[in-house]
Amino acid sequence: MFYLSEIEHTLRLPPHLLNLPLNEAIKGELEGLFLDKVIANLGLCISVYDIQSIEGGFIFAGDGASTYTVKFRLIMFCPFVGEVIGAKLKGSNANGLHLSLGFFDDIYVPAHLMPNPSHSEPDPENKKLVRWIWEFDGENYPIDGVDEIRFRVQSVSYPSVPIEPERESKPFAPMVITASLDADGLGPVSWWV
Repeated sequence: MFYLSEIEHTLRLPPHLLNLPLNEAIKGELEGLFLDKVIANLGLCISVYDIQSIEGGFIFAGDGASTYTVKFRLIMFCPFVGEVIGAKLKGSNANGLHLSLGFFDDIYVPAHLMPNPSHSEPDPENKKLVRWIWEFDGENYPIDGVDEIRFRVQSVSYPSVPIEPERESKPFAPMVITASLDADGLGPVSWWV
């Protein structure tokens, strides 16, 4: 789920930061550039782990900033296919579930990856929402968002940025996890205790 990724980056350090210790100033700039950002095929950046080397310090003509080549490691979030993770229910509709880890919200369980057999019905507490029900041995097991929900990662995708977003479309998600609940031990933890 979490791993270290080594990156080399050419970093422009603004003059107002030159009074700080070099490592501290560079780490602050790297955090501003990479923290909470998705890097395609690497995942979501959680933290700057360490700075391995700093080279350069060149000041280009007409620019008061110094430029460094920095090698550093980032803590990245990118689950592997088949990994089982626990999340909370963020929303549901007739197309499936929307789950959240707290720091990452773009996890979707489509209807065809729900436990089989299952169906959706209007939520008795809020008629505008949908609640999913798993049917097993004549019993109904609802997914109501009270418990943690375990899911298996089916795929991790990095969609391309739309040139012109549609009006009233949901915000663009640079990393999307497609999940499955269709296996033993998956779904709300209360189903299995």
